[in-house]
Amino acid sequence: MTENHTKTLPKPLSGWTKFLITLFIIVGVGSFIWTQLPSGAYPTDLSRIGSGQPTLVLAYDMNYAGGMAVMELMNEIRDDYAGKVDFLVAHLGMADGQAFANKHGASDGTVMLFTGDGKPGGKLYQPQSVDALRQALNDTLGL
Repeated sequence: MTENHTKTLPKPLSGWTKFLITLFIIVGVGSFIWTQLPSGAYPTDLSRIGSGQPTLVLAYDMNYAGGMAVMELMNEIRDDYAGKVDFLVAHLGMADGQAFANKHGASDGTVMLFTGDGKPGGKLYQPQSVDALRQALNDTLGL
């Protein structure tokens, strides 16, 4: 007696199955990338410094964690200073952000405070708490 030992190959995936798998992968990767973006989108227009409103500028480099940690602190106090202080970000990966960092000796996570007329009012290197950030704003900018 001979037995038939032929194996059946799996059926090829249908067009819809391939589409759904591809869609699932794209949505998954897109969701992951979205979660990695900085929260609390901040303007990057550094020409707003000296426009009459006190300004807090965070030097931010997406390749390091310090700036992201400070941005989270900024998120916590931003609403408290709405209308009183402009919150800006100098992206160190961009030419204007690099020029800002060079001019003011800033690196990732450095917070620069400016008076309404654009004069430097203070500098914090990666503040570690909301209280430190709030105190610097209140003291330096007279708020």
